[in-house]
Amino acid sequence: MSAVLRPASPALQGPLVSPAFLANPYPAYRALREAGPVHWSEEFFGGAWLVTRHADVELVLKDPRFSAQRTGAWVKNHESAPGELKGFQQLFARALLFLDAPDHPRIRQVLNAGFRPDLLQGLAPHIERVACELLDRVDRGRHLDTFDFIEAVARPLPVRVMALLLGIERPQEDFMAWSEHLASFIGEAQPTRAKARNAQASLVAMSRYFESLLAHKRRAPGDDLISRLAAAQARGEIEEGPELLAQCAMLLFAGHETTRHLLGSSVQALLSHPAQWERLVREPALLPGAVRELLRFESPVQYTGRRVATDLVLHGQQLRRGDLVLALIGAASRDPVRYLDPDVLDITRRQGSSLAFGSGPHVCIGAALTLIEARAVLGQLLDRWPGLSLANAAPRWGDKPAYRGLTTLPLRRRPAPVAQDAHWTS
Repeated sequence: MSAVLRPASPALQGPLVSPAFLANPYPAYRALREAGPVHWSEEFFGGAWLVTRHADVELVLKDPRFSAQRTGAWVKNHESAPGELKGFQQLFARALLFLDAPDHPRIRQVLNAGFRPDLLQGLAPHIERVACELLDRVDRGRHLDTFDFIEAVARPLPVRVMALLLGIERPQEDFMAWSEHLASFIGEAQPTRAKARNAQASLVAMSRYFESLLAHKRRAPGDDLISRLAAAQARGEIEEGPELLAQCAMLLFAGHETTRHLLGSSVQALLSHPAQWERLVREPALLPGAVRELLRFESPVQYTGRRVATDLVLHGQQLRRGDLVLALIGAASRDPVRYLDPDVLDITRRQGSSLAFGSGPHVCIGAALTLIEARAVLGQLLDRWPGLSLANAAPRWGDKPAYRGLTTLPLRRRPAPVAQDAHWTS
């Protein structure tokens, strides 16, 4: 971050991140977009440029002048003693999310082998079985009219799926806690030192777990991603130590955090728009397109960061090398220049994919897997409980501005007939 002082944008009337913003960030995004494409805010990581419009967010995600290497100042800002978070930084900085060329394409090519379409389609029946098993547990509680969808399905399912992909026979209870500690650090506008320490402890614990698992896979390789990573390391395609361990840990984290938020917010959005839910019940073939619209409507990742790699001017604003830029994906997804009636949920929308999975070199490597998981869960819900409804009209959203997700989602599963004369409106 350069030392140049920059005035806060007049569009930011007081703190942006507030309880009202976390409950519904879209009015604030609209105000920022309408006031201008780029704004300076001191509220994020000691100061950052906020980019609000779809075209500019996509530019930041694709253009090599905006670097993904951004963990150094982020971690060091929280060191209370020299080297306190050295282990964290050593691992964190080697994750694919935070690498540029030439390391990024080299490691991504290794990881791509575990996300081939044929392999993911082979996982699809297993994912369907996991979804069925979790919903069967809910079904067995027949004396209960309501259940918490987040706790019953959205939280455990992605961990089970990532375990299948990675070749973990018995997912540990610690996996979700480790992931949530990392999310608390990554997802905050100004993470505290305590959250940085918790994130370090969890990332180190993840790495120790994967060290043991990699040793086992070297002795007895299987048809899974960890075995492929161990083989790639033996061929010299990926470095042993922090580079290898960081990929394992961040795959587990990323595969859990965003997918659980997508599952929860998708069900909440559909049931808050009953005509859309009812149309899906009648026309389940619309489900693939509906999932993509749900990703746009409530993007699990609301923003991602880049560092300016070389001085440049964007919409008249001078951005200096080292400045942090936050690409507001949540704002881009509601940009009326890109989407007709962007605040309307329309499961038949045909205006192309959103930026929910990113764009450019860092587009989400697990996007196809996430889509398979969402279609499996939503398909099961539509088939089992067409009369599913919200048990609480006031959703409880999480407190991390980078991630849009529910903490609880009480649902009423008592069967109910679907209205035959329902109008398709939003």
